[in-house]
Amino acid sequence: MNILNRIVSDVHLMFRRPAREQYGALCYRVRKKKPAIEILLITSRDTGRWVIPKGWPMDGKSAAAAAAREAWEEAGVRGSIRAAPIGSYNYLKGLPHGLKVDCRVRVFPLSVDDLSENFPEKDERRAEWVTCQEAARRVQEPGLKDLILAFERTMLAEIGPNGTPDA
Repeated sequence: MNILNRIVSDVHLMFRRPAREQYGALCYRVRKKKPAIEILLITSRDTGRWVIPKGWPMDGKSAAAAAAREAWEEAGVRGSIRAAPIGSYNYLKGLPHGLKVDCRVRVFPLSVDDLSENFPEKDERRAEWVTCQEAARRVQEPGLKDLILAFERTMLAEIGPNGTPDA
């Protein structure tokens, strides 16, 4: 009975806690000819669904720096990351033993400068560059879909019809 009481107590605590926070990188590049914004999506290791690189806070790193580190570890990309997030979204993260917890992901845009052939999670994930519209179709989280589409609108307004920043 003691084990059962502990499980019930843990479940109650899980549902009372605020969402756990993660940091994500919206990795993008600008195609000059069209112009168009492309997003780098990766597959999750557990379910194979399409996601952006994200992870937990890291001691000694800012939120943006932690997001950039996740982009390197999970997708092999480096670039310039903005210090301010463009927004956040929530999702349920599956934990070992089937438990799920609510996570809030703060998203930082990362302009990709370099793609590496070798990175820590290379053999555990697939990665694809896709249009913002396709990225929004592939990801499951409604909040992430909205962030991607809003980011595209903002970026296209900034770069203008010729693919260069408007003055």
